[in-house]
This record gives sequence, C-alpha cells and structure tokens, in this order.
Amino acid sequence: MAIDNKKEQEREELHRAIWAIADELRGSVDGWDFKNYVLGTMFYRYISENITNYINEGEVEAGNPDFDFAQMSDDEAEEAREGLIEEKGFFILPSELFCNVRTKAKDDENLNETLEKVFTHIEESAQGSESESDFAGLFDDFDVNSNKLGATVAKRNEKLCKLLDGVANMKLGNVKDHDIDAFGDAYEYLMTMYASNAGKSGGEFFTPADVSELLTRLGTVGKTEVNKVYDPACGSGSLLLKAEKVLGRNKVRNGFYGQEINITTYNLCRINMFLHDIDFDKFDIACEDTLTSPQHWDDEPFELIVSNPPYSIKWAGDDDPLLINDPRFAPAGVLAPKSKADLAFVMHSLSWLASNGTAAIVCFPGIMYRGGKEKKIRKYLIDNNFVDCVIQLPPNLFFGTSIATCIMVLKKCKTDNKTLFIDATNECIKVTNNNKLTQENMDKIIDCYANRSEVKHFSHLATYEEVEENDYNLSVSTYVEAEDTREKIDIVKLNAEIKEIVAKEQVLRDEIDKIIAEIEQ
Repeated sequence: MAIDNKKEQEREELHRAIWAIADELRGSVDGWDFKNYVLGTMFYRYISENITNYINEGEVEAGNPDFDFAQMSDDEAEEAREGLIEEKGFFILPSELFCNVRTKAKDDENLNETLEKVFTHIEESAQGSESESDFAGLFDDFDVNSNKLGATVAKRNEKLCKLLDGVANMKLGNVKDHDIDAFGDAYEYLMTMYASNAGKSGGEFFTPADVSELLTRLGTVGKTEVNKVYDPACGSGSLLLKAEKVLGRNKVRNGFYGQEINITTYNLCRINMFLHDIDFDKFDIACEDTLTSPQHWDDEPFELIVSNPPYSIKWAGDDDPLLINDPRFAPAGVLAPKSKADLAFVMHSLSWLASNGTAAIVCFPGIMYRGGKEKKIRKYLIDNNFVDCVIQLPPNLFFGTSIATCIMVLKKCKTDNKTLFIDATNECIKVTNNNKLTQENMDKIIDCYANRSEVKHFSHLATYEEVEENDYNLSVSTYVEAEDTREKIDIVKLNAEIKEIVAKEQVLRDEIDKIIAEIEQ
C-alpha cells in the first residue's frame, strides 16, 4: 500500500509540474485555444521516442548494443521506411525526430516551417498504407503560423521553441516503461484541467474519469475481456480507453471504435489512442455525424458500448424521410424529436449492440419521463425487455453543467423481464465546485447492479407490469422512495410538553397576580 501511495504521490507531482509548464507556455493565450499546441507537441515527442525505442530495441536484440536511430543519417534510415510503416504505421526521419529538431530550434530562423514540414512528412508517411486514416490530418490543429503564437514570425518561433523545451522538460520517463503509462496519463490529466477551466465547452469533449470508470464497470460486469468497445460520440476518447484500464492490457481483443463530429476533438481522440500505446490497427475513429452518417456498419455489433452523448441536441429526425426506415431507428416505429436527439443515440447504440453485450449510456433526465415520441420509444425499449437498469446520478459531476444526469444500461439478452432502478443521488463527495464519485460510491452502485438487489431508499427491481402501470415513466424517483431525513416529531409527547408549559405558565400568572394584589393593598 505504501508503494501505491508513493506512486500516486509521484503521479500528482508529475501532473502538477506538467500543468505548470502548460500554463506558463500559453502566456496570454486562452488555455482552451492553446491546448492543441501543448497536446500536439506531446504527441510529436511521444511518436518520436516510440519509433526510436522500437528500432533501437530491435538493433540491441540483433547484437548491436550501441545503436541509436536518432544519430543515424536520413539516407541510411530511408532503407527501413517501408518495413517500419508496415509495422508501426508511420515513419520519421532521424533529422525530424523531436529531440533533433529541439536541439537546433534556438538557431532555426524558420522553425515554424521546419515543424510544418515535419508534421506533413509524418502524415504523408502513412499515405497509401493501412494506417492512413489514423494519421491523415492529425496535426491540422497545430497551426504554426497562427497569431495566437505571436504577431511576427520571430515571436511565433520563440513560442514554438519554448513549447519544444517545455514538453521536453515534462518528466514523462521512457516510452518503453509502461508501468505508469506516463504519456497517456499526462494527456488525460491535461485534458481534465483544460476541460474544467473551459466550463461548458470542456464538458463537450471530456467525460470525467470517475463517470467513465463507472460506465465501463457497469458494461463489463462478469467479464474479463471483450471483443470490441464502441462510443458513438467519443469526444477525446477517454471513455473508450477506460475499457483497457478496467479490464487490463490486451483485454479488448479487437480494438476501439468511435465516431466524433468535431474535427479538433476527433484529432485529440486519435492522438489519445497513440499516447495510450494503442497500435494503429487496433483503433478506428471516424469523423462524421453518427446519427445521419454512421461510419462503422462493417464493424458492428459491439460487445461493449459506453457513451456520454450530447444532451438534447437538434438532429434531422422527421425532416429526413430515409431515417424512419433506417434499421437503427425503424423498430421503434417513431423517431426521436428533432429538437432532442438523446433517444436517437440510445436507439443507435442498441442497434449496434452484440447479443451478449452491454451498453451504458449517460442520459439527460428528461428523456425518462417526457411524453410524445420519447414515451413511444421508451415503450418499445421496455416492451422488448432491453432496459436492464436506470441509475440516477448526483448533480454536478460534469464540467460545465450542474444537471443531475442518469445512466441507462441496455442489454439484448436479459435473464429476467425486470428493470432495476438505483438512486445514487447521494453517492458522491464534494471536491471544490464539483461532485466526484469515490471508489466506495462506485462499488456500492456496481454491487447493487450486479446482484440486482432491493435496498430500501436506494434501489428497486421493478416488474414489467409496474413500469407499464407507471405509463412507461423511467425516472428513478418513481420507483425508489427517497429517505425522509426530516426530524420525526412525536405529536403526543409534544402535546404533553405544551400542556406542562401551559400549566407552569398558569402557576406563574397566579403568583404574579398574588404579588400585584399585595402591592395594591
């Protein structure tokens, strides 16, 4: 335990130091705008070290202990290009490695052009290979000529030089050392910090680690591995990657799949995959609108689906005559309202869920009780026995919104036709302005879910008839009575006390009357 604490302490110190570097680097630029530079530079350092270590290890094994790829000439290195692209998915010339560009950065008057060229070469190295889609446009958000870096080329280069030095000074250890997953960890930490400082816009691209862990644990109860994990609104990918953290390395057998509509976030997600050492052939992230242009028809079904889709966004709905016949939405006989796409994400996820799989989705509470089309979709879900559990979460868990959201857990092959409702409103601790789920809070929720337990004021296992009687309302408060924490008052006892007080008052009045009568005589 002492070792764990020491490790945790080291991690915290490392993270504090990283945030200090990132914060100092941005200068007067808004942190949210500057994140792409810090995270992009971290990625550049990571893949440079990753390919160098990979080549060096191979040479050491071949009996060449003093070999160093970084010291090689570009011409010599070119010979290995084809083989490396096949194995690693990309190639970097020794002169274009992070360490070598950084060494010359101070004296490079065209540093902005040098970096632009390097990034283009890295992306181009994957063209025409299997990894092309994983690298295409990966550095698009790293604009070396942006005024955010400075008003003149010299100022911009000065900032870029500081950026290379700052990221080089982040104590991220050796890429070979998977022990603390330092790069991936640091990346997640920086995104948490950026998201918490950015408020609403931060919440749109990042699901807090505690909620991610809860969703993943709900989706993997009773499993030691899964074939594939999918997130239809994957943001920066942290929720997808939780599957490996919860189940263990290589326990997601066939990879990570996700779709994201925002191109900047999509780039951050692909970078996140690489930084967590997920090989190019083990992830497939697409950039498109999931509801109207899903990109993974050939990859579904998925054994684990976890998602925190955007709340109550507008979508095409009835305006697109093709959608009602789309196999994802057609079974319910009705489309989610145009102004509230929430249940469209639920239907999409259900459609792509494997028969032995579980989907855990964060939902806006309104979809659990509103009438109209949403009620018809809920009726379809309940009548076909797809809803395994609904969990009410505490408020203030997410960045930029204080709403108390819910989790809907879906399954296609349930062992009973009941729905479990869990009221986890109080399962949290307050940390600064937000609430947070502790391990104990999560354990309590997971234990109750796994055992389908009935716990007074906490959970209720509702029959199909009960849900039908309640008009397909799936709000947890309809089924789990909140504990009355008000002080209980014993009326009989209170009445006796009042009687006694009145009697004492009467004695005092009589005494006072006596005294007054004596004075008046």
